[in-house]
Amino acid sequence: MTYQETLDWLFAQLPAYQKIGKSAYKADLSNIIALANYLDNPQNKFKSIHVAGTNGKGSSSHMLAAVLQQAGYKVGLYTSPHLKDFRERIKINGNVVSQEFVVQFIARNQTFFEANSLSFFEMTVGMAFEYFAEHKVDIAIIEVGLGGRLDATNIITPEVSLITNIGFDHTQFLGNTLESIAKEKGGIIKNNVPVVISETQNDTKEVFIDLASKRNSLIVFADTNSERMKYQTDLLGSYQQKNMNGVVATLACLKGFVVSQEDIVVGLQNVVGLTNLLGRWQILNDHPKTICDTAHNCEGLTLTMKQLLEEKFNHLHIVFGMVADKDVDKVLTIMPSSAQYYFCAPNSNRKLHVDDLLKKAFVLGLKGKGYQSVNEAYMAAKEKAILGDCIYIGGSTFVVAEIL
Repeated sequence: MTYQETLDWLFAQLPAYQKIGKSAYKADLSNIIALANYLDNPQNKFKSIHVAGTNGKGSSSHMLAAVLQQAGYKVGLYTSPHLKDFRERIKINGNVVSQEFVVQFIARNQTFFEANSLSFFEMTVGMAFEYFAEHKVDIAIIEVGLGGRLDATNIITPEVSLITNIGFDHTQFLGNTLESIAKEKGGIIKNNVPVVISETQNDTKEVFIDLASKRNSLIVFADTNSERMKYQTDLLGSYQQKNMNGVVATLACLKGFVVSQEDIVVGLQNVVGLTNLLGRWQILNDHPKTICDTAHNCEGLTLTMKQLLEEKFNHLHIVFGMVADKDVDKVLTIMPSSAQYYFCAPNSNRKLHVDDLLKKAFVLGLKGKGYQSVNEAYMAAKEKAILGDCIYIGGSTFVVAEIL
């Protein structure tokens, strides 16, 4: 198969929760364990840091990778989803996996994948682990896909675990209380492996303390250290300070790696250049100022909207689309009523149809029009906006991906 044919086959294996909902959520890790055994357990051939959380885990993963790269290490980075190219999910020192490796990995193992009904995500995790083992990375930063306890990445035994924060997302799989979600995310805590919590939350603090105690794991709440330094990062967005707290605390818990203060300072200031991260408060244009951000749930959008409203502009134009499995009504209450909206639906099986989004938005007093595609909505916003205005694009990772 060609690279494109390989991708087409891979994405056809998506009868995961994106397509058929909760029934696709695996009750155990048997599939990924079988795959790891078949691949000769590549996850045991490199050191790792495991990153979970509702918001900030992607940014935190990239920050960790950037600092460790700056310190001179060969760093693997596994994240999801991708924005433009599938290969963004698997990187070493900021460079994406080759098309050749993707094609050969699928061709070599396709019979096993089909015989065992492996999911898209399970195959991708196996691909990343084999790639990192084959290329002998010094350490890999592994971002959880969904939850933690039952996520396919949760067969690693990391040097440190990092949990960024807990919010209401994927409640159909993880539970509808912060405590139940914390238990699922906390499933990445391993015996005798330190765990860092980026953001202390009253509803989840005791859950994490209890899980860490049962596993004899040192637990660090990164935002309670009164002596911590303030760092700067090239990842724009005031919410990144919480992520940096967790990242710096994680590095402090990482044994066997030499990381200087200068490495931390320089690495955090060069995350985009070192890791090629996209879509986090990314400035696309200055006149009018055009910003895109992948925040897509209540907690993430609350912080993003707060920062957006601190921008100086005459009029605010928002290109906005969502997927149907989010708490759409609650998200829309966060969005500023003073903006002009350009509602759209991303090109995804999970999309919320634009007519449904329009109806919900109008009930809440949000004013705008619906468009048949993300690009059409963006073109309309650009046509309407003048110098001194601001355009924001978001609501879903899929929306941002189409613009980028």
